[in-house]
Amino acid sequence: MKQQEIHQFLKQFFQANDCELIEENEGYMIVQLTIDLDKELMNRPFYWHYVEKTGGVPNPARLTLITDPNKVPQDLKGELIHFGSPRLHQLFSCAKRLSGYIRLYENIPGQKNMHTPLRPWLSMNVKISYQCDRKRDVFRSIGLQLINGQLVDNFHQTVNKLNLSAKIPDYAFTLSPLIMPKSGMIRIENTIKQTILQEDHQWAEEAKGRWSKDLKLLEHFYEDAEEDRMESLEIERLALKEQYEPKINVSIINGGLFYLASDAV
Repeated sequence: MKQQEIHQFLKQFFQANDCELIEENEGYMIVQLTIDLDKELMNRPFYWHYVEKTGGVPNPARLTLITDPNKVPQDLKGELIHFGSPRLHQLFSCAKRLSGYIRLYENIPGQKNMHTPLRPWLSMNVKISYQCDRKRDVFRSIGLQLINGQLVDNFHQTVNKLNLSAKIPDYAFTLSPLIMPKSGMIRIENTIKQTILQEDHQWAEEAKGRWSKDLKLLEHFYEDAEEDRMESLEIERLALKEQYEPKINVSIINGGLFYLASDAV
């Protein structure tokens, strides 16, 4: 990960969490944390317990983060952020925790005095892992409109091109879903399962073939073994099963609700 990419990640992370960028240049930024993000990042439980107990005025921390030491004033002191730095990995973990679910609205330009209906879409980003002695991951992003049930693949790529906001825009209103989000999740999960069932699973048959070949070699090795070595044989059989047995795991990365204009997707 290049320093420029790290700088962009920091900027997007703090802006997405409503932090004020007090000062920003190519090689550094000064960020005023919110109360919530101070609690997440700064490890000051006793301070916040005291403030909340006494009703004191909260004073969230201010961070100075340096991404390029060659482009900062000489008297500026702050934390150097690079790919191996603990602070960056703390921010990665925090972003993962905070980004499990999102709600966004499409901004429609030039719609003043025209009330625009926004239709609800449920989005799920999932990872499908095909595992045996080899592994292959496939990522899918699926959107389900919660009114008419329309399903759209590559949904993340589609909405990434839209102008989205965390607040509902003026002159827009949301339509109530006919499909509840919980039911929508089940529909998306069933769609993924159906797709997997229809795929060619030659990879699994090939894995079973390699498994059978290694199992025969193992049993040949133990065929003249003493009785007290049979336990070792069983352990190695289980190890081969763990290594070769075909498995498909589906895990949800994140998801959200998107309120979009009718022609957005």
